[in-house]
Amino acid sequence: MKKRIISGGVILVILIGAVFGIRYLNSVKEYRQAVEDITFDNMDASEIPDGTYIGQADVNFISAKVEVVVEQGKMTSVTLLEHNHDRGSAAEGIGEEIVKQQMIDVDAVSGATNSSTVIKKAVDNAISGGKHE
Repeated sequence: MKKRIISGGVILVILIGAVFGIRYLNSVKEYRQAVEDITFDNMDASEIPDGTYIGQADVNFISAKVEVVVEQGKMTSVTLLEHNHDRGSAAEGIGEEIVKQQMIDVDAVSGATNSSTVIKKAVDNAISGGKHE
């Protein structure tokens, strides 16, 4: 009788683990697809009124919130306000490259491609309709 209860408990634990494992793998698949589906509007900063804009992007495992300052038709700063990531901290300097090149779709930071993409999308969201301050 004890063996039967223990066997049933082991099987239950294995089944629960399998369900959670499948759900996690499905979440990872959805996250990867969300990153792959990101596109950029690449608005011309010269068409944007001067001001400070807030934008964010979220693909479940990675999210970013940025502040973009536009002055005299140019992005003068991109400040990362929030960045939730796994191993994407190397991408945190990408805002400087966006300002330098005056375009959003700059090269991603090697080893932090997904974080780079999410940060760039947050910038894109800021200047194409983010909160203006």
